[in-house]
Amino acid sequence: MTPFGTTKDGREVHKITFEDGDLSVSVLTWGAVVQDVRIVGVDRSLTLGSDTLSDYEGDMRYHGSLIGPIVNRISTARVLVDGMMYELERNQDGRIHIHSGSDSTLLQVWEVVEVSETSVTLRCDLVDGQCSLPGNRSIEATYSVSAPATLSLSVTGTTDTVTLMNFANHSYWNFDGTENWSGHSLEVQADHYLPTTEDFHPNGEIQSVAGEAMDFRTIRSIQPQEPPLDTNFCLSTNSEPLRRVLTLKGTSGVGMHVATDQNGIQVYDGRDAIRPDRSRYEGLAIEAQNWPDAPTHRGFPSIKVTPTAPYSQRTEWSFFKP
Repeated sequence: MTPFGTTKDGREVHKITFEDGDLSVSVLTWGAVVQDVRIVGVDRSLTLGSDTLSDYEGDMRYHGSLIGPIVNRISTARVLVDGMMYELERNQDGRIHIHSGSDSTLLQVWEVVEVSETSVTLRCDLVDGQCSLPGNRSIEATYSVSAPATLSLSVTGTTDTVTLMNFANHSYWNFDGTENWSGHSLEVQADHYLPTTEDFHPNGEIQSVAGEAMDFRTIRSIQPQEPPLDTNFCLSTNSEPLRRVLTLKGTSGVGMHVATDQNGIQVYDGRDAIRPDRSRYEGLAIEAQNWPDAPTHRGFPSIKVTPTAPYSQRTEWSFFKP
């Protein structure tokens, strides 16, 4: 564990690096960020990160972070929890709630619970009312690596009253080290997706991918805006065991398989996720999650958690090379 920097308000942030087999990973205590992912034989990080903490406090605040308690958009910026309506921060265009606002887990310094040669466990506690939601909540995230080249994430969330949780790691990936991800190939094992409004939140429909530009059931090459991607793919409507759901591969032959027990996975093309002195579409965000905007739509799987039914997620990224 090494010092990484000090936040603008004086909090110390550390970097923890762990490895096994061909894979080494660095995670920050700021936002539980996956800052660096390296595989033996490839001379660059596979994820888009920074060595400067102020970047993560600024325009790169979503890069690699573990976002919650509710990731992505709540279109009405209000949620009903156990009969009570809660008004959320309207931090997108003054109308929409996105990524839990200015008090999200992505903007917290997480406590280090345990470190080993192959893993780190971090904890973030949210007090009742934080992010405008009820409950004293405790979130634990364990990142671990295993040979030959797999990164695993386990997230648990407990609460002392009924509340809402939907977490996602928001890492960006580019396996070619190029200006943008043009030419990468994508496969998503989903029969349905959620069409969105012009504000990029679900419109309430659950659309078959058959015959659509969003049909990635067979791996194929993709280009920016062909199609535009800020899209949740519907993997299931109920909890499922860990299973492979997505493959992303660069023209270099480097790539990853993603497995998760979540019922959705968001793919975002990175059009507005611009690192300093870099370009649009540099990386693709792959977000294993529950369906976004779930509290607004009766037909979407619930994101409610209770003291007796806590939150959990398991996601794995398995990397490969030629």
